[in-house]
Amino acid sequence: QVQLVESGGGLVQAGGSLRLSCAASGRTFRNYAMGWFRQAPGKEREFVAAISWSGGSTYYADSVKGRFTISRYNAKNTVYLQMNNLKPEDTAVYYCAADPVGALRTRVYEYDYWGQGTQVTVSS
Repeated sequence: QVQLVESGGGLVQAGGSLRLSCAASGRTFRNYAMGWFRQAPGKEREFVAAISWSGGSTYYADSVKGRFTISRYNAKNTVYLQMNNLKPEDTAVYYCAADPVGALRTRVYEYDYWGQGTQVTVSS
C-alpha cells in the first residue's frame, strides 16, 4: 500500500515555473514506477510524465516535452515535477500516481495508487 500527497501547486503567470512534489508513505516506494497526470475542467485525466523505479528512465507527453522534468529521490520517498515555461493550457489539477509494474505506462487504469491532487493555474 502506498499513500501519496501532492504539494506545490498554485497560480503563476504564463512563462513562469512551478515545482510539484509528491510525498509517498510506505517502505516499498522504490519498487514503483511513478507518474504525473492532470485533469482540466470538463476533460478526461491525461498522462503527463512517468519515471522508472530507479529514476533512470523517463517518458513525457508530447505536450510537455522540453518544458517539464520528472525526477525522484527514493531516500526521501518523493517524486517531483519541475514545470517551466508554463502555458494557460497547462491549467489543471495535477495528480501523482504509483504503478507497481514498474514500466513507463501512460493509462490511468494502469496505476494503482493516487494522490488527492494539487491545483495549477496559469494566467495569460
